[in-house]
Amino acid sequence: MEQKQTQERPRSVRLTYQAAEMVVAVAIFLIGVAMMMDGYRVGMGWAPEGPEAGYFPFRTGAIIGISSLVVFLRALLGKHRNHELFVSRDRFRQVLYVLIPAVLYVLVTQFIGIYVASALFIGGFMRVMARFNWLKVILVSVCISAALFYAFEIQFMVPLPKGPLESLFGY
Repeated sequence: MEQKQTQERPRSVRLTYQAAEMVVAVAIFLIGVAMMMDGYRVGMGWAPEGPEAGYFPFRTGAIIGISSLVVFLRALLGKHRNHELFVSRDRFRQVLYVLIPAVLYVLVTQFIGIYVASALFIGGFMRVMARFNWLKVILVSVCISAALFYAFEIQFMVPLPKGPLESLFGY
């Protein structure tokens, strides 16, 4: 039986600068389209008393959409397309260590309020990333959230999303 002489190389996904530019251009283009649609919905014209509510958002969305289209086409067809690796796997993993908790923070804020979510976010980073002891983690995360609560809710009177804990204290 003949042995296979060549070993198959594992396929790896590589994100190049060109691909990253194209993905970001598409994402920004969609934001521009959303701005244009919303501007059109609320009125993008000129009324007798001046511009309607969607006048500037529609035009800003159009500028964003056209600019992102230019970036996309330059990345796709340009003379200086960059096929180098945009980010290595290890660096991307480090980005995910921050990105995933940040996304969870935003999602959890809607259910438990921004102050409790902030305490958990700060405490989680202190414990997992920097490996502080539990006493420091609890003290710092609770004190920072309490200071933020005092600043925004009491001093500035800016209502931020609150959860069941704040309701328990009458806020």
